[in-house]
Amino acid sequence: MNNSLFENQVAIVTGAGQGIGFEIARQLAVQGACVILNDHDKALASEAANKIRNKGGECVAFAGDASNPEIIDAMVDEAVKCFGKLTMAVANAGITLFGDFFEYPVNDLRRVLEVNLMGSFLLTQAAARQMRKQKSGGRILLMSSVVGHQAHQFLAAYAMTKAGLEMLAKNLVLELSPFGITINAVAPGATMTERTMAEDPTYPKIWSSITPMGRPAICEDIANAALFLLSPHSGHITGQSIVVDGGWTSVSPLPDLSNLDPVKQ
Repeated sequence: MNNSLFENQVAIVTGAGQGIGFEIARQLAVQGACVILNDHDKALASEAANKIRNKGGECVAFAGDASNPEIIDAMVDEAVKCFGKLTMAVANAGITLFGDFFEYPVNDLRRVLEVNLMGSFLLTQAAARQMRKQKSGGRILLMSSVVGHQAHQFLAAYAMTKAGLEMLAKNLVLELSPFGITINAVAPGATMTERTMAEDPTYPKIWSSITPMGRPAICEDIANAALFLLSPHSGHITGQSIVVDGGWTSVSPLPDLSNLDPVKQ
């Protein structure tokens, strides 16, 4: 992809202070897009936006809870105020709360549903309304997970939300296609991010041993797939999910969870 592929495009990327979201925002910006970078952590959002601007990208930090309808509407308004339009939305914000199904706390379930499902739904809705008003099409991308395809112990709630996002992408083909808006999903497998490395320093070793390609993903692997689905090259692809997992879902061995106390996660 060339450095001007996303010229004249305006994107919102949620949960982009670090990790996969940041890499998607960074790649979009360096390839010409103007980006509204969201994270719930104000300092992290500002730091991430500064990094992108220091590389010559157009990026505005927007802190706030990506499951809050008022924040979502304000992000869309900010995109239009700063850059005149909105052409892409990436619903990347999400949380993972491990837990034994039999003891899973109601508050944890509510929060996972709010962020992963409701936040993604509402961002899609708000972005699509703006794109419909503009009458020039657009791209929407949802961030799923391999656990939306394969079972993973202690992740029943999280997996349910990720499978739901893929069905949302399929279903909205009917309502978004008439306006030239595509909607797809990327389902990352095990990925080395600041969060996964902080939670478990042995993460690369564990996932390298059970991933057919011999290593977990890095953020660039996921972002590369995301940018394809956001690019002009994917104009006839909609309602689809791309799994980026080094082959893990083909064999699906579980990592050793013997040291994990799901109640405390």
